[in-house]
Amino acid sequence: MPEFNKTRHKVKIAILVLVLVNVAAAALWLSPVVGSERSRQQQLRSLERELQAKTKEVEPLRDMDKKIALAGEQITTFYKDRIPSQGSAISESLGKLASETGVKIGGVRYKAEDPLSVGLQPLQVDAELSGDYLQLVRFINSVERSKLFFLIDSVELGGETAGVVKLKMKMETFLKTGTAS
Repeated sequence: MPEFNKTRHKVKIAILVLVLVNVAAAALWLSPVVGSERSRQQQLRSLERELQAKTKEVEPLRDMDKKIALAGEQITTFYKDRIPSQGSAISESLGKLASETGVKIGGVRYKAEDPLSVGLQPLQVDAELSGDYLQLVRFINSVERSKLFFLIDSVELGGETAGVVKLKMKMETFLKTGTAS
């Protein structure tokens, strides 16, 4: 009989331990630490939205090494094709555009500025032009579409005499210096 009492005592302890484990599991399942299934689903959706936002945020940074290499190639091509190394190319280009559009060049002044560290020297161009309105519009469009790179800073219309309009244009362009690609 003493063995039966020992076994009964062990079974009671085991049952008590199992009851305590069940009570602890139920308390944990119902507690705010774990929360309800609905709150877990909301939290999951919130985390998924956050993941999508972060993924969208870092998307431009993907393949950055390739983008940098491509940008370097594009800069080299731009310098080669659109930035002259001699000032005469600028005069020649403006003269060609003027003759193509029927505009007369009254005078052009060039003012070179200090070279930039990237191998370019800014050049201010002030041009006095004359022609009818349509010719001047075509000239401005031609300058904007020119193979050489021009930034038109300002356009001033002058007086009109016998259908001829005078125009002053201020532009900026660049020349390659020794360090440009």
